[in-house]
Amino acid sequence: MTAHIATAPARARTGGPQDDGPKIFEHVLGWTLVVVLAMLVAQLQLV
Repeated sequence: MTAHIATAPARARTGGPQDDGPKIFEHVLGWTLVVVLAMLVAQLQLV
């Protein structure tokens, strides 16, 4: 390990995706959106 790596400051967070969020809530919400979109497509007879 070089001196540059040893003294490099920690990288600041840039506001990207959080890893500590409620993943099950996002998963259920995503699948609900898929089902609602499929129902809309079926109702409008787009398939």
